[in-house]
Amino acid sequence: MSKVLVTGGSGFVGSHCIVQLLAAGHEVRTTVRSLGREADVRATLKAGGVDAGARLTCAAADLTADAGWAQAVTGCDFVLHVASPFPARAPRHEDELITPAREGTLRVLRAARDAGVRRVVLTSSFAAIGYGHPPRPTPFDETAWTDTTAPVSAYVKSKTLAERAAWDFVSAEGGGMELTAVNPVAILGPVLGRDYASSILLVRRMLDGEVPALPRVLFGIVDVRDVADLHLRAMVTPAAAGQRFLAVAGDFMSVSEIATVLKTRLGPIGQRVSTRQAPDWVIRLAALFVAEARTAVPELGKTKNATSDKARRVLGWAPRTREDAIVATGESLARLGLLKPAR
Repeated sequence: MSKVLVTGGSGFVGSHCIVQLLAAGHEVRTTVRSLGREADVRATLKAGGVDAGARLTCAAADLTADAGWAQAVTGCDFVLHVASPFPARAPRHEDELITPAREGTLRVLRAARDAGVRRVVLTSSFAAIGYGHPPRPTPFDETAWTDTTAPVSAYVKSKTLAERAAWDFVSAEGGGMELTAVNPVAILGPVLGRDYASSILLVRRMLDGEVPALPRVLFGIVDVRDVADLHLRAMVTPAAAGQRFLAVAGDFMSVSEIATVLKTRLGPIGQRVSTRQAPDWVIRLAALFVAEARTAVPELGKTKNATSDKARRVLGWAPRTREDAIVATGESLARLGLLKPAR
């Protein structure tokens, strides 16, 4: 068994990665911005079914500063670099996201190289693959890169530039260290605590009845447990070195299709979900006043898809269905009391 550093262990994906690493017998160190978060991390892992005990240690390190990274990575065989800023609202300036994503990634890679880490698995995103392109009938795969010269969001640009910087660094300065990238679509699945991803926010708002009309937007879905599983496979499989892997469970879904799954499969939990689709002009009008609507406008009516054939073929990855991921999200939000009380 190996010693693995997981950056951002208090986050949605990071906590699930730690759960699976510990269950597999690995020793884990995780970074948090403040050691005051250690109790929260351990409580989250316990909610995921793992009592971490002495096999988990925490180190204080922040993506925006050099301090702590050398100590965090010392003695580790592998690094899962999961941490990356993903705010619920668009930043005032794109550099608020781009700089910590790109520079933070380079900080982790430098420290990992200097410590003799064998392989870094970078949590990238479909955001680095499928944006800024004209409509296309074929699904996106790992050979595609987002065009950052097109009008794309700050988050999309941050993930693209961070991943490109990672590949450039390993090629020029990696010193034999291996890199693998995992590129998930929207990540749903069971929430373990109050620190959940922005991708969960849409489902929570739909279940709370706060989305009366749905935008005509498609996106891919993958369960967070399968994203964590893909990270572990990418970490130990020799053939994964130097590769990117898309993480998507089936074809892309419309927001109205997601709403239908919530309403039909969650019983009373889904009673407030609206399945009414809004005309595009309504979303464009709302975008003048609502930041969340503004992010949907560039994707209105766009047909888009992606394939995970490579991850299935090379790594033997077999994700849960999209519907199971959606249902698990809703059930966990209800179980943890994160939904508005029924009236």
